[in-house]
Amino acid sequence: MKLVITMSRRYGTGASIIAQELSKRLEIPVYDKVNVEQELYKNIYESEVEVIKELAQKPCIILGRCASEILKDRKNVFNIYVCADKEDRVRRIMEKDGISYEEADEKVERTDEERALYYHEHTGKAWGDVNNYHMILNTSDLGLENCTDILMRYFEKMEYI
Repeated sequence: MKLVITMSRRYGTGASIIAQELSKRLEIPVYDKVNVEQELYKNIYESEVEVIKELAQKPCIILGRCASEILKDRKNVFNIYVCADKEDRVRRIMEKDGISYEEADEKVERTDEERALYYHEHTGKAWGDVNNYHMILNTSDLGLENCTDILMRYFEKMEYI
């Protein structure tokens, strides 16, 4: 199966780390906002929607960009939502960016608000609604290192890979 994985996430959950590890194991590329915008500029696509549909012609992982909604009618798409306790997310951002607790807390709040607004504006749906995803992973409960293993075991069991 030409598996396409979409991964929505709260800011600071470590989803990009999970995506990179999945990418290595599955030997498929990861695309995020930067990659989608690069494709828009390199080619003559009219919208991110066209870029995402084009990228999803081959197996890949797409982080964010409403990809779960854009690709919702495709049988080969598996939608994941990654969340974590706010304190864990704030600590992860503090470490990653070398900023204070207050700055990281504000950044987590602001980024989550921006993502929720972006998702709602482009889909008319609530960001993080469990009905929009096949699987939800809480990195606070499961641990970052276990999430990739969980996904790989599931994909193998379901014969997606």
